[in-house]
Parts: sequence; structure tokens; C-alpha cells
Amino acid sequence: MRTTLTGIVAGLLASSMLVSAASAETLRWARQSDALTLDPHSQNQGVTHTFNHHIYETLLDRDVEGALQPRLATDWYVKEGDDTVWVFELREGVTFHGGEEFTAEDVVFSIERAKSENSNMRQLHADVASVTAVDDYTVEFQMNGPSPLYPNNVTNTFIMDKGWSEEHDLQSVQDFGAGEENYSVRNTNGTGPYVLTERDPDVRSVLNVNENWWGEAPAVTEIIYTPIADNATRVAALLSGEVDLVQDVPVQDIERLAGTAGVKVETGPENRTIYFGYAMDDEPLISSNITDENPFANPLVREAMNIVVDRDAIRQVVMRGQSIPTCVNMPPFVSGWTEELDACPPVDVERARELMAEAGYADGFSVTLDTPNDRYVNDEAISQAVVGMLGQIGIDVTLASRPVAQHSPLILNNETDFYLLGWGVPTFDSAYIFNDLVHTKTDDYGTYNIGLYSNPELDAKIVSLGTMTDLEARDQVVAEIWEQVQEDHVFLTVHVQMLAYAMRDDMTLAVHPENQPNMTTITFE
Repeated sequence: MRTTLTGIVAGLLASSMLVSAASAETLRWARQSDALTLDPHSQNQGVTHTFNHHIYETLLDRDVEGALQPRLATDWYVKEGDDTVWVFELREGVTFHGGEEFTAEDVVFSIERAKSENSNMRQLHADVASVTAVDDYTVEFQMNGPSPLYPNNVTNTFIMDKGWSEEHDLQSVQDFGAGEENYSVRNTNGTGPYVLTERDPDVRSVLNVNENWWGEAPAVTEIIYTPIADNATRVAALLSGEVDLVQDVPVQDIERLAGTAGVKVETGPENRTIYFGYAMDDEPLISSNITDENPFANPLVREAMNIVVDRDAIRQVVMRGQSIPTCVNMPPFVSGWTEELDACPPVDVERARELMAEAGYADGFSVTLDTPNDRYVNDEAISQAVVGMLGQIGIDVTLASRPVAQHSPLILNNETDFYLLGWGVPTFDSAYIFNDLVHTKTDDYGTYNIGLYSNPELDAKIVSLGTMTDLEARDQVVAEIWEQVQEDHVFLTVHVQMLAYAMRDDMTLAVHPENQPNMTTITFE
């Protein structure tokens, strides 16, 4: 029988039972939003990746400690005598869900597809000049130069079957921002531990165990995935026994759930920041009463916003202590992070007003803030708090709140003046942030540079990071880039996000720093 939100609510009204025992083989998994698409290379977005990781696989993966692990590749190394070539040796005996044999040609096809137009993954492979199948189980990546950190970039690039993809005309990646669909948006053929057997976007998806998976047979043999946007309904579904795992626990419910019989709560910091961005080009804002210029293009305005946002108040009131305030747009997990960069200036409303006056906006201005309401922990509430804080310096903000499925194409098409976004760093390296968020928007870089910030000098430094072998010198360049980014107030960063998973107390699932829990790792008592 199909599980729907109506069914969940009806179940709650009919019963006040706490968590009931369910079959250890079936996992009923709920979180606040759904994967945006199943096209493996269309969206570089956390919820989408987490779902797809159960169907498709990558060459390498990360464990809960953040260390690289073999997956479809069993070994990887720089080619002897040529430090511009990475060699990946592939796992033998792997088959796709359709029965096709996994070979090096599938890797070549998938990397080339991930590098192509419309792919949100292409910036990760910008330094790849070519990919070659040496034999059925060996692939060589010819880089533009020495790229000692490139293996960090493959942990979210999924491998597709070349033959299946060509059969269904999938050489081109879905143009998500244009609302395009292709066969892979709703149909899959991966090598992963689970096979998609039912897909009703934003309602329910069912995954069943892949009996031919190369890995150890998981305890969970069926996954029923139900997006439940409403916080209270999602938590109530866990308490009633309608679901077994809630991945997005509202901060206001953590303490209550931790003290509830039959429930276990696991918490930990995520490798993700939550930040606000703004249009920084010279074009007038589309939602402002200032129609002849862009107030956000003035660095004094951005500085004023930075010192009027009270991150500690957001942590205490909005996040109930479940956040780590920061003023740099990278988590402590990331190479390049320092305590100095992390530190925030004191909140100073009077000084912020002076800066607004110096910028020529003593009377402030109006603008619309676009925020998701079902993607990050308390995302809409964070935005509401910032709206109030900015009002103290005359910035009159209208809040436009949407589900992430509507928010993502809006910002990707640069149809926003002011927006909230979260950014995880799966490579654990600053270059990932620079490539996507700081570099001038081009075909290969700046995919999520929504504010259209541009600094040609920084662009050159960012590109150089991909092929620097002197890691000490590279660290210095990273520090120089961050210094300029902070000076220009490119981001209005609020905090590092904390995670909480709530589950039946007979289950064990550790919090993953990438918020990408792998259901094959679940154990039952």
C-alpha cells in the first residue's frame, strides 16, 4: 500500500504509540525534501547526491571520518614517469542493475558526460584534459598539469553504463534550470547496492537490495523513502512508528526525542556552511526600489550587513544551540580554514548605519530575499531572523520562501538579488569553494557564483591551484584568495550546520560529515 502524507497524518490521529518494531530488513526513511533529479550529473546538490549514492556508485568515496575509500576503483596513483596522469584501477566483476558489465569505457563515458554542458559537476573535472581506457579495468586521466589532489574530486561523480545511456539518448545532461527532462530523470541503471523500483517525486520512492552487488550484503534490504516537508509531521511519523529514520531533525525537537523511550538521536557537525549571497554586478536589482544602480555592488553595504547580523543570537534563539557561528564560508574540516578567518567582528548596529550612509544609502533600500524552506536546518527561520536584523539599518527585505525544487532553478539562472544557500565541501579543500562560488561564471567555473562576483586576478590564482605540486606554496595562494574574498565580503556567512539523525533505538547509523548516510552501514541490535 502506498504511504502518503495523508496516510501518515491519519496514522498519527489513530494512534499515540511510540516507535514500534518494524522488520529489520525494511528501512522507512524520511527527510524534509526529495532528490531534485536522478540524472547523475545534473545537480551538485546534497539531497540529490545522498539518494543517488544508493543507486549509482563513484570511483572513490569517503567514510564517516572523511577519509577517501575505494569504491568502483580499487587503487589510484600518479603514473610512473608522468606526474600529469592519474591512473585508476577498477573493480572487476561488477555489473549494472540491468546486467551489463562495468568496464573502463563506462568511466570514460561518465567523466566526459560530467564535463559536458549542463552538468553541475563539470568544474570538478576542469583540469582533466582527456580520459582514456587503457584496458577493461584501467583508466588514465590526462590532466592539464600535475594535479596531486584530483582524487578528492571524484567522490560525487557517478558512473553510468555507456550502452544503456546511449540506448536512451542520454549523452547530454539534463538542463535542470530550463525544466528539461530526459530518461535518466526518473529511470536508473547503476552498480549500487539498491535498485530503484518505485519513483513518485516528492511523495515516495522505493529501493530494493541489489542481489548482485559486489559488496557485503546489507542488513537493510528495502528502503522506503518519504519526503515530509513539515517538521512536526516528520517527527510525529517517527514517534508513531510510521518511519524508522528521520534525517532532518528540527532543532527544537532534539532534546525531547533524545529523552523519548524507543528513540535514539545522533548529532554532529556537517561539512557545510549556511550563507547569504547577493548580486554584485553593476546591473540594477530586479526587486529593489533603487532602480538605477545596485546597492550590493558597494562593498560598504556588504560590510554593514556583515556587522549587523548577530550570529550568536541566531545560534541561541533560532538554532537552539545547534550551530557553529562563523564569518568565513568554509567549515573547519576544509584545508585552508584558520581561526583568524573564522572569527567574526562584534555586532555594531551604529557602525553599520554609518557605513550605509557612507555608501549613499542612509535611508536604506528594499530587496527580496529568496530562501528555501525545506533544504537546510531551519532555513526559513534563519532568513526571517536576518530580515529583522537588516531592518535595523534600513534594508527593507521581503522574504520569498519556496521549496528547494523551485529555489534551485531560480538561483542557478541568476534570477535573484539576494538568496540563502548552503555549501558542503566534499573535496575537503578550499579550491572546491573557489571553483564554484568565487571564480567568474564561465562554462567550466562559477556554476554557483549566483552573485556574479568577478575578480580576474583571483580567477588566475584559482585555476593555478588545480596543478600546483608545491603544497606549501599552494597553501599560501589559498590564504591569499581567502584574504581577498573576506575583504570583498563576497559571502554573508552565518554558521556551520549541525546535523541530527533520529531513529529507532535498535538501529545504529553514525552522522556523516557530508550528510550522506549510507544505508548499507546500518546495523540492528
